[in-house]
Amino acid sequence: MYFLTGWPRRLLCPLRSQEEPFHIRPSSQRFYFAVLSETQLSIWFSRPSVLIVSYIESAKAAAQFGVYQKAEWKPDDSMIAVATAKGYILLFDVLGGGDGKSLYEPVYPRGSPRVRVTPGYKEEQCAPALSLEMKKPVDLEAPITSLQSLQEDLLVCTADGYLHVLHWDGLGSNGRKAVCLTTIPFSLDLQSARGGPSLDLEGVHICCMEYCVTLDGFAAVLSDGRLGFITPLSNTITTDQLQGVWAADVNDGTCVAVNNKYRLMAFGCASGSVLVYMIDSTTGSMQLSHKLELTPKHFPDVYNKTGPVKLICWSPDYSVAMVTWECGGLSLWSVFGAHLICTLGEDFAYRSDGTKKDPVKISSMSWGAEGYHLWEMASPPQPSLQAGILQFQFIKSALTVNPCTSNQEQVLLHGEDRLYLTCGDLSQVHSTSEPHTHPHLNPHDGSPLHHPSEPDSPLSQGLSTLLGHKHWHVVQIHSTYLESNWPIREQNMTVTGGLAWWKDFVVVACYNFTDQQEQLRLYQRSSNLDNAFASVTKLHSDTLLLNVFRDMVILFRADCSICLYSLERRNDSPHPTASVELLQEVSMSRYIPHPALVVSVTLTSVRTETGITLKAPQQACMAESIMLNLAGQLIMLQRDRSGPQVREKETPANNKKLLPFCPPVVLAQCVENVWTTCRSNRKKRHLLEALWLSCGEAGMKVWLPLFPRDHRKPHSFLSRRIMLPFHINIYPLAVLFEDALVLGATNESVLYDGLQGSSEPLEALFPYCTVERTSQIYLHHILRQLLVRNLGEQALMLAQSCASLPYFPHVMELMVHVVLEEEATSREPIPDPLLPTVAKFITEFPLFLQTIVHCARKTEYALWNYLFAAVGNPKDLFEECLMAQDLDTAASYLIILQNMEVPAVSRQHATLLFNTALEHGKWDLCRHMIRFLKAIGSGEMETPPPTPTTQEPSSTGGFEFFRNRSISLSQSADGIATGKFNLQKTFSMPSGPCLGLCFHENVPTLTSKMFPQCAENMYIDMMLWRHARHLLEQVRLRDLGCFSAQLGFELIGWLCRERNRVARVEDFVSALKRLHKDFLWPFPVVPGGSISSPLKNGRCRTVLSTRLLKSQSADSLLNSAMDTAPPQAASTSHTWLDGLGQTSKDMDAASSAHSNRHSPQTHDAFLSLLTNKGNTHPSTPPPA
Repeated sequence: MYFLTGWPRRLLCPLRSQEEPFHIRPSSQRFYFAVLSETQLSIWFSRPSVLIVSYIESAKAAAQFGVYQKAEWKPDDSMIAVATAKGYILLFDVLGGGDGKSLYEPVYPRGSPRVRVTPGYKEEQCAPALSLEMKKPVDLEAPITSLQSLQEDLLVCTADGYLHVLHWDGLGSNGRKAVCLTTIPFSLDLQSARGGPSLDLEGVHICCMEYCVTLDGFAAVLSDGRLGFITPLSNTITTDQLQGVWAADVNDGTCVAVNNKYRLMAFGCASGSVLVYMIDSTTGSMQLSHKLELTPKHFPDVYNKTGPVKLICWSPDYSVAMVTWECGGLSLWSVFGAHLICTLGEDFAYRSDGTKKDPVKISSMSWGAEGYHLWEMASPPQPSLQAGILQFQFIKSALTVNPCTSNQEQVLLHGEDRLYLTCGDLSQVHSTSEPHTHPHLNPHDGSPLHHPSEPDSPLSQGLSTLLGHKHWHVVQIHSTYLESNWPIREQNMTVTGGLAWWKDFVVVACYNFTDQQEQLRLYQRSSNLDNAFASVTKLHSDTLLLNVFRDMVILFRADCSICLYSLERRNDSPHPTASVELLQEVSMSRYIPHPALVVSVTLTSVRTETGITLKAPQQACMAESIMLNLAGQLIMLQRDRSGPQVREKETPANNKKLLPFCPPVVLAQCVENVWTTCRSNRKKRHLLEALWLSCGEAGMKVWLPLFPRDHRKPHSFLSRRIMLPFHINIYPLAVLFEDALVLGATNESVLYDGLQGSSEPLEALFPYCTVERTSQIYLHHILRQLLVRNLGEQALMLAQSCASLPYFPHVMELMVHVVLEEEATSREPIPDPLLPTVAKFITEFPLFLQTIVHCARKTEYALWNYLFAAVGNPKDLFEECLMAQDLDTAASYLIILQNMEVPAVSRQHATLLFNTALEHGKWDLCRHMIRFLKAIGSGEMETPPPTPTTQEPSSTGGFEFFRNRSISLSQSADGIATGKFNLQKTFSMPSGPCLGLCFHENVPTLTSKMFPQCAENMYIDMMLWRHARHLLEQVRLRDLGCFSAQLGFELIGWLCRERNRVARVEDFVSALKRLHKDFLWPFPVVPGGSISSPLKNGRCRTVLSTRLLKSQSADSLLNSAMDTAPPQAASTSHTWLDGLGQTSKDMDAASSAHSNRHSPQTHDAFLSLLTNKGNTHPSTPPPA
């Protein structure tokens, strides 16, 4: 909403004075600021922030009147009233400002284009010349506690319990009136005002008071700490025309500030909290709306240590409130209690070396024009520091002044001279006719990419923010930008109702000073903002708000009426124009007490869904209802369809009459912002046809539609919509409907300790503030709320529509984690736990196994028993991962088993995973598994907590989903059966004598205690040898080489040992074919003329046999320990021939994929000649 930026600026007074300023008061339009010191009144200009005039009291007058204390402006800025310590009211006339004289003027270099300014622009950059003239003082004979300006009167409260009504001219016909506080009846509500309990106000006076225009009354803090609200029963303030109500059970009030837009009264208390009250419209009593207080969770160091609340100051748009305490510090809250900024923690409270700073105490503060600055009178914590006027810089959301931007899916922040935009990393195109999710544009050719989750596709702005892309698109607006680019200046028109986009046009509701006429203008984007290119429509009343829905514009006017206009583009002229036609007018004067209370107006397709079905998404194209935010109360007016309906086809377009609206219905309270969209998407109707609300301290709410599944008839008892509340950790500024994300911004600070010591300026006590983009996923909150309300079918439909989002697995993890943390750490038993329901819900998605193990590894070990009691035994989940060939997830479950089971169980599962990883060529996983197996010592016989079993049906709702659920796998039933067989086979320990001693769990032998590392290494080597034999039996030499290189397997020595066993070649033809296939070697092609003598009469076999015998004889001399028996004939073994048929099933995954992509056409002409001769061995098969 509001965000600090940069460092605060310190304004130095050009006049030499020993008095420090302590009070500041803005004028009604905040163009001027009255600054008080003990004997000096100064007037500052807002922009540029310069001193205009200063009045210094003489020593004699200061001794007579006393020092200055408070100041108040007349509504027309023509007078200032100053209260003194001895009970005097000093009235000053503010002269000048209208004769064209300027005290400061901008000076431009000669020849600069800035000299050619538009009329009136130079005057706006000038500070006017003013003067002060004191009139006759008024002596009230009592200390003055409060000043309040009315239209023609000045209300003054004194310490003797009186309320004085003074005319601003001091010579009014009715003279001066005084009302005693004890004569005003106070009660708990207006109904019991006559004859009910009343306050005893003897010796009590008003210490702080402020007038609320929209409530037509005064919020007051009494000297005994009680809170009250005084209502004048007529237009005059007299004793018999005042009635008061007071708040029960509160007696520590310190100050008050009223919010005219939301009809709220914020009372500061001595406890450090702020109580925000509203007036009940039925009884007239004061009802507590919410509190503004620092929580011990976020501010444990300063909780209950801030001291009493000293000041509360609402922003000019009444969207935020700034609070300061007696002990110092600042804190900013939204209107309904969302905490935004606090200077009592983090970098504001500590230096870079960790030492704590003393908070800066604020004696007075005021917001500048439009809320871009906060002026403060700060007292330095050390007397050596230089004091002065601090000016904090703010940027704020466009929603605060132009709420129609809520239909945009971007965040727009604006400051005094710059804009911050989140337009996404690439453009997004939203099509209203396409049923697909909005495509993303390719940066090279602009083509839509419908798969944003691919690594090469551009990211949406929400996903890029979620992944850490937190930079803004900043547009710097220089002081001459309007002069050089916009020919229209505010000297002939002013925007009254805001700005909105409709296709290629800017829609503006403005007031034309020249014609003295309210107008609706549409400017084309491609043309200059010139009236020559504008489409102008005259309006009959002042427009306060506007919004656009498809081809309609809705206006809210000052007479509390709503007008609907149709917009149509016309191309009958050189420049496209737009025609505007009035469709409907709705009077709201019966329901709106004051037009300033309307925060936003929205035209939507949302309705109470009396006939909603999945077959009718076209309802989202129609303007069905009007949403009004009336002082935080969201009311809906939907079209009245109770009468006879006429089909659209039977009604001509030009004679079509819009249906009237029903009486308003209240949807929600404490609403700050509303988001809706006019787009439609058949696949994501839940998100696009929902209504999203920001409710301050209460978080967010969504009014979600409920659809029957599979086009079935909805149940009569089932509501068509449901309001779901949920909390997020950021302040929402935009909603990405289809991406299920909330966009926002957050303040970050950077410490700077460059200036330390006695000369450190006051502004250097604060860190440098920046604003960063942020986003948050909200989908898991909605799914959880639906599951809590037994709406699992709706939750499943919603989740399935969002399953293609790249962060959908994270959504599932968040839902499990949040529920697990709440239920497992609860101090009281939960009668109906939600975790089993959430677990069953996640089994509907293929990412169930990954979700559970990722959540477990991010959760404390103490909560694992509760988690796996609901989701299933981790050993069974590990087995399912192997069946699904998800080895990485199985490795994660192995870590779970290591902590929850004895080492023998972990070793068995690790052995199984190691063998499976070897078969699939997962070398990184294999290396991890080798280290894991070595780390499991055979002496670790401690028994960890047993693995929890599945909950009984009585506690889980009667389901055991982890055993009987169907897993979507890309393998056949044979593969599953093979996995089961491998599981049982691998659990059996190796049968070597050394391993038998080392791994026999029941008989702890000497070997298992003295040589555990030797046993583990021998066990791992046996598995590696077995896998190498398996590869060599299948003549997978390429895979054997990869296996040796990746795992450091000593291949040469092992081959020497196996030369007369598995390394012996028995079928040269098949081996040669497999070798060519593995290494992608083409077979040699022999020309026809060269097929001659070496192959005739069987001589080839003789030569090959002789060479083979010589080779084996030579090898036997090199290694006498190996078997030297002659090779067996080819007919004695059929191992390779029988195994070749299974080779393709057992091939390594990487080698298989490589061969399938690059297998060349086989040229076996030479081998076919070799194998088709009549002298070939009978056991040799025909060529492949």
